[in-house]
Order: sequence, then structure tokens, then C-alpha cells
Amino acid sequence: MKIIALETLRLDEFFNLLWVRVHTDTGLVGLGETFYGAGAVEAHIHDTLSERLLGRDPLRIEFLNKEMLNLPVGQSSTGAEYRAASAVDIALWDLFGKTTQQPVHQLLGGLCTDKLRVYNTCAGYRYVRTRNIRPVDTWNIAEQEGPYEDLFAFLNHADVLAESLLAQGITAMKIWPFDAAAQETGGLYITAEQMKKAIVPFEKIRKAVGDRIEIMVEFHSLWSLPAAKTIAKTLEPYAPVWFEDPIRMNSPQALAEYSRSTSVWVCASETLGSRWPFKELLERDATHVAMVDLCWAGGLTEGRKIAALAETWHRPFAPHDCTGPVGFAAAVHASFSQPNTLIQESVRAFYTGWYRELVTAVPAIENGFVYPMEGIGLCTDLQPGVFKRSDLRVRRSQF
Repeated sequence: MKIIALETLRLDEFFNLLWVRVHTDTGLVGLGETFYGAGAVEAHIHDTLSERLLGRDPLRIEFLNKEMLNLPVGQSSTGAEYRAASAVDIALWDLFGKTTQQPVHQLLGGLCTDKLRVYNTCAGYRYVRTRNIRPVDTWNIAEQEGPYEDLFAFLNHADVLAESLLAQGITAMKIWPFDAAAQETGGLYITAEQMKKAIVPFEKIRKAVGDRIEIMVEFHSLWSLPAAKTIAKTLEPYAPVWFEDPIRMNSPQALAEYSRSTSVWVCASETLGSRWPFKELLERDATHVAMVDLCWAGGLTEGRKIAALAETWHRPFAPHDCTGPVGFAAAVHASFSQPNTLIQESVRAFYTGWYRELVTAVPAIENGFVYPMEGIGLCTDLQPGVFKRSDLRVRRSQF
């Protein structure tokens, strides 16, 4: 089998999503995906990676992964080079599954459990649906497209939101009410008034449902270390599960200091690319949870290595999803195949909404659990209607 073409697809409506289709001389096509800076990623795929991939055997996944990342730039990052390699790698695993007539989770080692708990990241339907993604500016909370405008809800009716999630069996939620304050102060400090406003959702949740729901806190790497430590101490009485990316994830020493200052778990997340920065954080006891976005960190090939690395330090693995439907499917396959998977991120506004417009199948979520996908490869594909859209852009490199 040989790779005969690399095809990229973009939609103007979903400006930051990029799909990659790897075509072979057998007629089988593998599907991958990445998110953010789609134009730069697309250029790297066609201008650089095509010369390394066209004519190659797509089942030599480890070899090709190394070929794609053996570059003089973009090493150990989530830059365009890594995002490009991640999308292609996911497509290669999809091809492997289609060749063997097996789902990807089986090829990764098989199911470690029959179902996995999910948490709901409380985004709305149009969250990050814009060209330039920035905290607060791209929340798009004014848009009302359905029943799960959960970002507006956590900011204004967090108690009602918690009850709604529990009614669906979802027992964990992630919120980020401190972002607006960070935008106002540059993340250098937080005023007493800002602190009081930001903790209101936590007060409402605990008053309404007690400890029946777990709360994860996302900080989007917006805070200085002193300010982040102050916020952590204020939040500890509300018993959050983890603090995610409280500072920029580029200083293991600073994150280790933060980790020692709080009793709450620290989650190092999708901003990290490859296993190498995770290794540095684990060696310094700076993180308790390894969150990985497979579309950014090096694909399924690198993702399973990060999971194994975390397990070496007795830390759980928790794949990221707040980007696109193919990445969500890949994350679920990875989650089920790793013995240290703690929980799977999900966004109900996405998997009940626009994900279904784009792909043929999304993972089944019922009573707060996600179930293994059935089929071959990633068990999903682009909807036929995607190829007929007027805002579709396609670029192809041919062998």
C-alpha cells in the first residue's frame, strides 16, 4: 500500500478546523483533524510533509511519525508543525483500522473498560467559532442556538446548570470564571471585587447541589504565579478537582511551586506538545493529571506515549476535547485503550450540535458515560454534505 495523495479541507464557517485525508493506491482513505491556524498547518502539510509522505507505506506509522517531526523547527511544541503531524498521524491510524477492519481502540491495545465517565466543559454552541481565538473575546455568549448555552449558564445560572447536568447523569463540569479578570489586569493581580464576582458560580453550585458534582477549573494560562496562588487558596474551600493551566506551561519550576502551594490537583493540558514537556513536569512533581490534545501533541502515536509516561509517575490521563468532531472520536479511542484514563472531556453543545453537522457518527454519551465507538478505524467520517458546501476549500498534493 502507498500514499498517493494528501488532501486538506477547510470550511469558512469553521475557520480554524482543518481535516486531512490520506489517500492510498488501494482506494482506502484515512481521516485526520487538527484545530487552530488552519492555513499555516495546511501549508506545512503540502509544502513540507507531502515530500516525506507521498509514495510511502501508510502502515509504517511510527516511522512516518518520526519523519514528520524530524525537523529543525517546531520541536516539542503545539506549533503548526506539530498540529500538521498530529492530523496526519490520526489519519494513518484511521487507515490502519480500515485496512484491518478493526476500530482504532482495538489497534491501540483493546478496551480497558466498557464505559468511561465524562465531564462537561461548559462552552456554548459558538465558543471559539472565530478566526482569532482570544480569551473572553471569542466566547460568543450572546448567541442562543439551543438548550446547552452552558458558558452563559455558568456565568449567570451556575446552580441551574449543575442541576441540568446531574439530571443527565453528568457528575463533573469545567468552568473558567476568572478569565475576564485576567484580561482586565493582565493576569498580574486580582482585586477583591473581581475575586468575589468570580467565585459566585462556585457558591451557587455548592449551595444548589452540594458535592454531588465535581468542578474542574480552567485558567487558560492567563495568570502570574503570585496571583494564581492567591486564587487557588480562595477556591480550595469549594473542593475543585483540579486547577488547569493556572500559569503559562513553560516553566516546570514555577508550576512545581504552584503545585506545592495548594491541595488541589494541577492539570497540565493541551497547551503542551509531545511527551518531553510532560516529562519535565512529572519529574518535578509539578502536575497531577496529564491532559493531551491528540490533534496538537503529535497524534495518537504520541498521545499513547504520554499516557504511558504519566502512568510511570502514577498519574492519570485525561484527553482533551473542545475543538472538533474527529479529534473527539480519536480522543475517545485513546481513552478506552489506556489503563490510566481518569475521565473524558466533552462539550454537550458540540456533540449534540455542530459536530453532527460535520461527521457521520459521534461517540455515544449516556448517563454521564461515554461508550466505545463501533465500526472500523475512527468509526466516523465526514458527512457527504461537507463536500457540497459552498464555503469548502480543498487543496491536494499528488504522488
